[in-house]
Amino acid sequence: MAIGGLAALPVNLFNRLMTVELSWPAILPGVLVALHYGVQVTRPYWGHRSDAKGGRTPFILSGVACVGLGLVGVAYGISYLDGGAALALWIASYAAIGLGIGAAGTSFLALLATAAPDKHKGAAATIAWLMLILGAIAASIGSGIALEPYSPARLLPVVGAVAVICLLLAFIATWRIETQLGAVPAPADPALGPALRATWADPAARAFTGFVFLSILAFYLSELVLEPFAGHVHGLPPEDSTKLSGGKDGAALIGMLAVGALSTFGIGSLRAWAVIGCIISAAGLMGLGAGLPLVPFTMVLGLGNGLFVVGAIGSMMRIAAQRQGAAGTRMGVFGAAQAIAAGLAGLLATGILDLARLALPIEAAYGTVFGLEAILFLAAALVAGRLLQPRAQAPQLQPGE
Repeated sequence: MAIGGLAALPVNLFNRLMTVELSWPAILPGVLVALHYGVQVTRPYWGHRSDAKGGRTPFILSGVACVGLGLVGVAYGISYLDGGAALALWIASYAAIGLGIGAAGTSFLALLATAAPDKHKGAAATIAWLMLILGAIAASIGSGIALEPYSPARLLPVVGAVAVICLLLAFIATWRIETQLGAVPAPADPALGPALRATWADPAARAFTGFVFLSILAFYLSELVLEPFAGHVHGLPPEDSTKLSGGKDGAALIGMLAVGALSTFGIGSLRAWAVIGCIISAAGLMGLGAGLPLVPFTMVLGLGNGLFVVGAIGSMMRIAAQRQGAAGTRMGVFGAAQAIAAGLAGLLATGILDLARLALPIEAAYGTVFGLEAILFLAAALVAGRLLQPRAQAPQLQPGE
């Protein structure tokens, strides 16, 4: 909840204030958000450090504090600075936000991967994702209410209060958790370089990194073009396109709860649900691109996204925990692939759409983007499908052979 609440403000509130109240170009918050994703390539470092230091809690709490300081820095720049001084502070603050999310998020998922029993990893992933969403909703609505009526002087104390509340939540959530679990196993590789090479040498971890990159790239591409598509092609006004996105998120929630429950009762493996989610998401995208009814195929897309998210996160925790002393490093590698894909998605989606609109009718332009997303989801399903194949058993040699 704490991480979700903090991460919501840079994407929503600050984006609006920079482009509307301060009249900066819309590309500015886009570049800043891309920066905060780019900085998260440091996730393998934070994961390995949490392995090496024998505890995740200090990295979770210091990461949450770093994000909070970054948010306060952005709010101060919006309220009291302008021009180059504001821009410099925003760049530094968004970098701090990315570093903090990388440290806290990676260490939290590594802690969850080692704490949750194998049969309950699907349920753990469901609960974690729901709490992330709940935290984002609570922070967005709460800060919106507290900012009424908006004034620059009011922004800084509200953002500061959100940062303090989230840090307190993280402190309460992690209090004495690791003392009940026991010490973190000593790292399999004390140095980061050998730890990364060992992770990349594992075929399952390497293939899963590719799956994370492809699927998250497809996931975020659809996030950015769905509402414009509803307006441009289907003529929906903003209030109806927002409801459409809400319906998609509701369908995703149903998918998340279903996977969490079914996997807990041993119905389907987490990686199988991730593959199924990718295929259903691709079907929804192909229906949208082909001009089929908007609402039903948006719900199909949302349902597939929900199945995929929980299946992927649960599988991520399982693979990360397979090698003792390397859960943090592995989670960091997966998180870095996710961050790169999420940052790249915005540039690709908008760039491809703009280029396609120069040469094609608008329906075909959106169809091109949706088709690319469907191909990426299907490619991700193929990569994940390889992970489902049982490894061949090595032959048992007898003495003298």
